[in-house]
Amino acid sequence: MAKTKPKSKADAKRWVHKVKTVSTFPPAGTFNKKAAEVAQIMASKKVSPKGLGSGIRMIQFFINRAGKGLPAAQKRELEKAKKLLQERIRRQRQGSRKS
Repeated sequence: MAKTKPKSKADAKRWVHKVKTVSTFPPAGTFNKKAAEVAQIMASKKVSPKGLGSGIRMIQFFINRAGKGLPAAQKRELEKAKKLLQERIRRQRQGSRKS
């Protein structure tokens, strides 16, 4: 049996770079825009065909992947975009209960 090189801690932290998906992708530069624009793009069926929750997860994935290198102002905008999408989900659920 051939010995394999043990993984270092740095390798273990970089698992996310291997994540690949055949899902839809937001247009380039989406995460550099204002919160309202990001939320609008992520809410579209073209980017998030499985619904608004999918858009929220994509934003959170981007925040997690950027890590400490993400400027505070950009992180605040992305968090605002997530809140806008969460509010939209809440309004949709309330509207469906009234019917």
